[in-house]
Amino acid sequence: MMQQQRSFVSPLLSGVFCQCTPEDISSGSDPGGGVDSASVTPPKFWDCPTGARTCELSRPCGSAHCSEADQEHRLKVLFQILDVNKDGGICVNDLTIGLKKLGVHRTENELMKVVKAGDKDLDGQLDFEEFVHYLRDHEKKLRLVFKSLDRKNDGCIDSQEIMQSLRDLGVSISEQQAQKILNSMDKNGTMTIDWTEWRDYHLMHPADNIPEIILYWKHSTIFDVGESMLVPDEFTAEERKTGVWWRHLVAGGGAGAVSRTCTAPLDRLKVLMQVHASRSNSMSMVGGFANMIKEGGMRSLWRGNGMNVIKIAPESAIKFMAYEQIKWLIGSDQEALGILERLVAGSLAGAIAQSSIYPMEVLKTRLALRRTGQYGGIVDCARHILRKEGMAAFYKGYVPNMLGIIPYAGIDLAVYETLKNAWLQRYATDSADPGVFVLLACGTTSSTCGQLASYPLALVRTRMQAQATQEGGPQMTMSGLFRHIVQTEGPTGLYRGLAPNFMKVIPAVSISYVVYEHLKTSLGVQSR
Repeated sequence: MMQQQRSFVSPLLSGVFCQCTPEDISSGSDPGGGVDSASVTPPKFWDCPTGARTCELSRPCGSAHCSEADQEHRLKVLFQILDVNKDGGICVNDLTIGLKKLGVHRTENELMKVVKAGDKDLDGQLDFEEFVHYLRDHEKKLRLVFKSLDRKNDGCIDSQEIMQSLRDLGVSISEQQAQKILNSMDKNGTMTIDWTEWRDYHLMHPADNIPEIILYWKHSTIFDVGESMLVPDEFTAEERKTGVWWRHLVAGGGAGAVSRTCTAPLDRLKVLMQVHASRSNSMSMVGGFANMIKEGGMRSLWRGNGMNVIKIAPESAIKFMAYEQIKWLIGSDQEALGILERLVAGSLAGAIAQSSIYPMEVLKTRLALRRTGQYGGIVDCARHILRKEGMAAFYKGYVPNMLGIIPYAGIDLAVYETLKNAWLQRYATDSADPGVFVLLACGTTSSTCGQLASYPLALVRTRMQAQATQEGGPQMTMSGLFRHIVQTEGPTGLYRGLAPNFMKVIPAVSISYVVYEHLKTSLGVQSR
């Protein structure tokens, strides 16, 4: 038994890894030096049993206690204890019983995540090699998180450092909540957490409080509501290196395609109401659907959907690449940007992507508005526009479309962050995991608010895109259209088609989430 056992877990579990803390660089300590333990001021250091003061974060201190062979032996002993049924593998049930014997209590869901994270051969349990790989890989990640939180570089984390780190990620918590996070790990009453306390607390835990908040509350682009103005998703360095990012993009694209196809009739009705509805030509939702079916049959409900689906892939790819380049240009080497940086980088990336594929947006609108037999397909429609109206027609409505990006993305992010912080303040007592329904509700609400703010610009954009299809209609500028709509229809005229637009939000988000999760599994990406 170690004489200075500071962990709250079993000495066996806490003693698996080297018992030396990260060195205090500012103190000028000599790693591996023979400094007497009496000269060390707690809580910044923890002596090696041999008397060495500290060892570097990235290597053993060199003592016999910290040798690789000895660590391997301790891992084997721990594995044997956790392998309750002695079948050479550790399953969730083994972990539950074994860890309780060692004084560590984890929920079944947490232990399932541990097994899933380390189970490389997908047999539902961890063999010795998988067990060792998981523990060592997990410890490396914990070291990186500890170093990022230890802003004073003194080998300890206090409540102010926790608050600042979360603030940089757009999460506001009170000092009382920061103290609560800290107290759950601080077992020696110093009101700070050193490396050993941090590691021991999280060693057999699938995630820790700080990464959990980032992990669960990442505002994902899987909330596909038919619009393409969301700020792109954040990917970690590991996700970019291993290629997980493109799997997420493919899954998101597939989910968007299914979601848009399922809600296409409502989207086409919205476009028709935006362009044709007025005080003199009142168009109800039931009447709109009846007219579409009467004019072109059931298949006409999906007009324009083909182009709406096709443009997902190039737009997502361009937006992602532009977002990464803009992050580099603004000089951010952080994996998680602050809220303002995300808004700037996301808005610029959205503008670049929309500029690149905008002709497809015009085609989608023209195809949705076409009469039966008017065009032979997408290519015929493009050829017809080019011949009759010239290249400039493919950029009609471009200005209001660009202007709509900032209010959409800004309000979407702001509302999402507000809802996230409100949930964390009130309900995040034991875990930062809000659950699927809370995430979907927050994503749906924030997207809806973003759409509501930018809807008048979206309506003007659609009318400008459709102008050439209205024979004898005036060719108006953006400001001219705004004035015309307000004068002839009143301010409510800027919100024509809002009802079908909002009706499609909940089914679109729900469908895209379900399909996204299934596609991620098919592509071998673990759920977050």
